[in-house]
Amino acid sequence: MVCTLAGMWFLLQTYLNTSWKSISLRSWFGSSVLPDSSASHAQPQTPQHKCSNLKSCPPNHFAFKIISGAANVVGPSLCFEDNLIMSSVKNNIGRGLNLALVNGTTGQLIKTESYDMYSGDVKHLVDFLKTIQDGTLVLIASYDDPATKMNNEARTLLTNLGSSYAAKLRYWDNWVFLGEKGRKDKRRFEKLMRIDEETDKELKLPVALRMEGCVPQK
Repeated sequence: MVCTLAGMWFLLQTYLNTSWKSISLRSWFGSSVLPDSSASHAQPQTPQHKCSNLKSCPPNHFAFKIISGAANVVGPSLCFEDNLIMSSVKNNIGRGLNLALVNGTTGQLIKTESYDMYSGDVKHLVDFLKTIQDGTLVLIASYDDPATKMNNEARTLLTNLGSSYAAKLRYWDNWVFLGEKGRKDKRRFEKLMRIDEETDKELKLPVALRMEGCVPQK
């Protein structure tokens, strides 16, 4: 019996001496006991681009994202250089056209306004558009009705900012646009979605229009 015990003691000591270093504390106590120091390195974090855009902008460019309203249900939002400048949360949007003016050189926000194009006076929009200075970026998002009160003068002023769709904008269209006053080479930052009033009202499908990108610094 003594020999048997001595033999077991010898085998146990041999196992511990050769195996202890290969047994991790994690496998011994279980994964829930100790934090995994390698977990943070297992999956690198996805880079966060400005305005949560899909891509980052090159040097000397401003990042922007413009989302139109969805029918009269969800309000629009405008983001510029990672700053949410107009949204329902900021309580500075309205039915019709929502506009933000930004300095094309510094990226500084100048002013935000909204104009009711269903029951408002288009004269206020025209007067506002006439005050825009050269080098100013103009971001626009529609909400509900962008065009009922629109007249030829307003359409011309918007066209002069670089818009291709302002001349034919109509009731219940979704429209997002970024233009610049005084820029000769007009860049195309604009989207239009035609909404069939009767069909979409019947189906009750509010749809928003989204546009994101990089605009060159002046």
